[in-house]
Amino acid sequence: MALEEAQARLIALAPTMPVESLPVEAAHGRYLAAPLAALRTQPPADLSAMDGYAVRAGDYAGPWTVVGESAAGHPFAGAIATGEAVRISTGALMPADARSVVLQEDIARQGDTIVLSGDGPEPPEKHVRRAGLDFHAGDAVLSAGTRIGPAQTALALSAGHAMLEVRRPPRVAVLDSGDELAVSPDRCAPHQIPASNGAMLAAMVRSLGCEVRRIGPVPDDLAALQTAFESAGDCDVVITSGGASVGDHDLVRPALEALGAQIDFWRVAIKPGKPLLVATRERAGPTQIVIGLPGNPVSSFVTAFLFAMPILRAAAGAAQPIPQAFAARLGAPLRAIGNRREFVRGLWDGGTVTPQEVQDSGALASLAASNVLIDRAANAPAAAVGEQISIYWIGNGGNA
Repeated sequence: MALEEAQARLIALAPTMPVESLPVEAAHGRYLAAPLAALRTQPPADLSAMDGYAVRAGDYAGPWTVVGESAAGHPFAGAIATGEAVRISTGALMPADARSVVLQEDIARQGDTIVLSGDGPEPPEKHVRRAGLDFHAGDAVLSAGTRIGPAQTALALSAGHAMLEVRRPPRVAVLDSGDELAVSPDRCAPHQIPASNGAMLAAMVRSLGCEVRRIGPVPDDLAALQTAFESAGDCDVVITSGGASVGDHDLVRPALEALGAQIDFWRVAIKPGKPLLVATRERAGPTQIVIGLPGNPVSSFVTAFLFAMPILRAAAGAAQPIPQAFAARLGAPLRAIGNRREFVRGLWDGGTVTPQEVQDSGALASLAASNVLIDRAANAPAAAVGEQISIYWIGNGGNA
C-alpha cells in the first residue's frame, strides 16, 4: 500500500477523545476542541508604541508645554490642547485627543518646555498602537485543532480566556517483543540486544502529552503476547515493536486475531518499515487501535513518525496530524533507489542536507546524529549535489 493511502486509512480509524475544560496554562500541548473567539479587544484603547511625548494630530512643530505623564497602567486623566504634550511610556494609554508620539530622542527639554531637536513625528501615528490592532472582541483567534504552545497560551489569555476546551490525549500502551531482547542494557548475552525500542517509542508518544504504559519485553510466545494485549485493554492505542513481519516467530498478528481483532491493513511500500500492521479491536468504549511496527530500531522510529504519531495527534484533535515536508538542497549525492519509497536519514544545517553514510535499519548512531528524513520517491534516479529534495524535520539530533 502507498504511504498516503495507508496514512489516510489509519487517520480514518482514529478514535475521538473526550473534551476537557482546563485552565489555559494547564492546556499546554493539548489541541483545541472548538474555535476560540476573543472576549475582549487588544489593545483595548490606543497605546504608545515608544517612549516619548504624546501630542495632538497636526501639532508637530512645537514648542510644547508638558502638562502631565501617562505610564503603563497609570494613564493621564485629562485631554490635551494644541501646544501641550504628555510624557508617555511604551504601552501607556494615549491621552484623549492625542494622535502622535514625538520620540524621546527627538526632543530637547528645559523645565516643562520641550522643543524638537530631531525630525519630529514621522509619519503621524507611526508610533501609536491603535485599539484592536491585534484583534477585536468576537474575532476568531484560534481554530479548532490548534495545538496550544507558548504563543497560543499567551494569545488565549490576552483574548480574555481563563479556561480552554481541549481534547484528552489518548492512553497508549507501548509493547516491545522478541526473545532476543534483554531488559538490562548492561547485562546482555551474545545472543541478546538491549530492549531500546520501547523506550524510544514511549519518549516519542510522551512528547504529545499522552499517558504511556510500557509492556515488555514480551517473549516470542503466542500466549504471552495475548496476555500482554489483554493487559492493555483499557488503552486507546497500542503500539508494538517487533513480531509484525512474516517469520515463524512473528506472532503479533496471530495473537491479535486470536483475540478477535480485525486486521485493517498490513505492509506499506516504504523503506525502512515495510512490515507495518494496523488492526482494530472492539472493547467497551471507542474501538482500540493497534499499530504493529517493525523491530529494527530505525524502521520502528520511521514508522512511528509516519503512522503512530499522526494517529495519536488525530485522536487528540489535531487539525493537521500528518507531518509536513519542506524543501531543501542536497549537500551530497544520493544513489538511485528501487521500487519502494525511501526515507533517508540526514543532517540539515539550515541550508543543505547531508545524507548519513550508514543507512542500515539497525543503525541507531546515524539516526541519533540526524535531524531530518529525506523523502525519496519510488524508483527515483540518482540525485546530485544542489538538487532540491523534500525533507521531514525529526529534531532528533545534530542541530536539533
